[in-house]
Amino acid sequence: MARYTGPKTKIARKFREPIFGADKSYDKKSYPPGQHGINKRRAKQSEYGAQLMEKQKAKYTYGILERQFRKLFEQASRKGGVTGEVLLQLIESRLDNVVYRLGIAHTRSQARQLVSHKHITVNGQVVNIPSYLLRAGDIVGVRERSKSLEIITDSLSSKSSYSWLEWDDSKMEGKFMSYPERADIPENIKEQSIVELYSK
Repeated sequence: MARYTGPKTKIARKFREPIFGADKSYDKKSYPPGQHGINKRRAKQSEYGAQLMEKQKAKYTYGILERQFRKLFEQASRKGGVTGEVLLQLIESRLDNVVYRLGIAHTRSQARQLVSHKHITVNGQVVNIPSYLLRAGDIVGVRERSKSLEIITDSLSSKSSYSWLEWDDSKMEGKFMSYPERADIPENIKEQSIVELYSK
């Protein structure tokens, strides 16, 4: 299964924000990587460069490769509504992302691994495809024999809550209520720049 496995702090420094979550290494060196990273006199970024940077930031943040990302964009452009917002809504409805948002995993890469290793169910059936797109009303739960896993119980003890998700502690399952509004998605991504890039 293709995925990015390189140094994450280096990527976060490239975008000048901790896109993979809290990172002590990033806090020490929050300037761009490379020999001239700390030098403030850097070449002015072109419009295309800024748009490309936003797309790359979104891909790394959600752990999606180019082919899947473009497929999601094409799907978003066929739907009604603002293409950029619909794109983010589709990405947020991916199973690995919802597992992360529900607090079952500490990070998206950890959520991806839990899904791949068949620890997660959707509507009572085991689903091991991280890119599986959920629909409103779908129930995402932890497989019965995986409920005692330390990695899951530790993560659930410090979970956040989101308006488009509902969590039931007793059953260890959550409900994907609806696609989130743009204002409810906390990621710092300029989705309009991505639309402009793909529209060239």
